[in-house]
Amino acid sequence: MTRFELPWIPEDRRRKFVRRDSTGSPAFEIKGCLCPRAAKSYLPASLLSQGPHDMADSIEYCAVASNTIEIEQGSSGRPIRVLAVIPTSSSKCSMIFARRQVTSLQQMGVVCETFFLASRTSPWILTKEWRRLRTTIRLFRPDVLHAHYGTVTALFSALSAFVPLVVTYRGSDLNPTPGASWVRCLARRLLSQLAALWASRIICVSEQLRGQLWRRHRAVVIPSGVDTRIFCPRARNEARAQLGWGNLERVVLFNAGGEPRLKRLDLAKAALEAARAICGEIRLVTLNGNFAPEAVPILMGAADCILVTSDWEGSPNIVKEAMACDLPVVTVDAGDVRSRLAGVWPSRVVDRDPQEIGRAVAEILVEGQRSNGSSHVQDLSSAVIAERIISVYRASVETWSREKLRLAPFL
Repeated sequence: MTRFELPWIPEDRRRKFVRRDSTGSPAFEIKGCLCPRAAKSYLPASLLSQGPHDMADSIEYCAVASNTIEIEQGSSGRPIRVLAVIPTSSSKCSMIFARRQVTSLQQMGVVCETFFLASRTSPWILTKEWRRLRTTIRLFRPDVLHAHYGTVTALFSALSAFVPLVVTYRGSDLNPTPGASWVRCLARRLLSQLAALWASRIICVSEQLRGQLWRRHRAVVIPSGVDTRIFCPRARNEARAQLGWGNLERVVLFNAGGEPRLKRLDLAKAALEAARAICGEIRLVTLNGNFAPEAVPILMGAADCILVTSDWEGSPNIVKEAMACDLPVVTVDAGDVRSRLAGVWPSRVVDRDPQEIGRAVAEILVEGQRSNGSSHVQDLSSAVIAERIISVYRASVETWSREKLRLAPFL
């Protein structure tokens, strides 16, 4: 039996709500509830799958200890159900870290379903998507709705369901976007901030993002995880043989993603020109969706260095994945890279000056060593991060339940 004990109801108004199955045995109970209607509104959706004709309600008075909250899951308890809302684009690599996070949660026993939001700009498509999401929620009955981005994605999710909402902010949903108009930047940040007001819990991938929120008391910092079974050290010569690269080439990776202006490809090219003046020819391999996701670990195993020159970042997964592959990193100070690379050698965090970046790249290439990054990512594995996210889901359900029961007299 599942038992919920809710202590914040006044002593003289506390009652116990029990829902029984068709045999008369208790299926679950809520102590401290004002009325059956309030109790039903409190319950997670997964516990309301049986129709009213299958179960009978009874109300009993009982004493409840104060200043405690108790949620006990018995053998009849169900895994938490999460509906993930992920924005999509034309690139097959779009939001790959969010998709991998959903997979890691499923491996931890969470029942997940993914809703891919087809558009964030077209009012007509958004209207159709809103109806589709409402239908998905009604059929799937999630305990938690998890929006994997701010801006329109998060606000769209907040307005689509009366269930606990978790929002993950990843970077450009709160950070400025170079090249975008000030109106667009302001609108993006405003939508993200408004969505945060609806959220039961908030996840930010870096402390810098958390500091930008108006409402941050419910925000925790949890970076995206790395699948260390895929991203792991491998022999450089074997990886190069798979790619057809020569063993004597000096190769630098650069992740342009879908926004080369934001990632500052121009700065990276200028820095490599400075590096070539020091150590000779360097091959630049740009990741911009032209490689399949499963090829990226091989590229990292074959390269000599990865370069990051972004103006803004949240918690760049490309850096953590490079660490897991023992690939040296040269980066400007963006997002949480400085704290992530603490103790990782050889790697460099430098100023946004092409000459300084070029010198750092040349030093790494001349040394020709792999880094010790894989020994610094144990706490960033997908399984560890999934456990932390599951704890956020549980806290989200509890917070949601408290808020609804405070409104119980008005229901």
